[in-house]
Amino acid sequence: MATRILLADDLSFMRMVQKEILEEKGYDVVGEASDGLEAIEKYKSLRPDILILDITMPNMNGLDAMHKIFELDKQAKIIMCSALGQQQLIVEAIKSGVKDFIVKPFKPERILSAIEKAMR
Repeated sequence: MATRILLADDLSFMRMVQKEILEEKGYDVVGEASDGLEAIEKYKSLRPDILILDITMPNMNGLDAMHKIFELDKQAKIIMCSALGQQQLIVEAIKSGVKDFIVKPFKPERILSAIEKAMR
């Protein structure tokens, strides 16, 4: 069965790029969220194998959503993504338990290696 992935990014274009890369490699993108609150709700209902979560989003940012999801599921496999210049936030996310992080703009091989790392 294909690895089930939930994408959370406020930019639909970024979700579309990620989805194309992932589906081309046989991953199953089971849902998309445009902010942290929606990411939490979709995580609860879809129970994906992996969540790719943008740090900067409206309503609730990715770090706050990450903390809430870890409260719901300590075993959650989360990969954070961010733009350059957010090193402090990335460090906080890694200390909190995320599996990996990807920097925008995405390189397909970097997304795929982050997923492989998260699934180990």
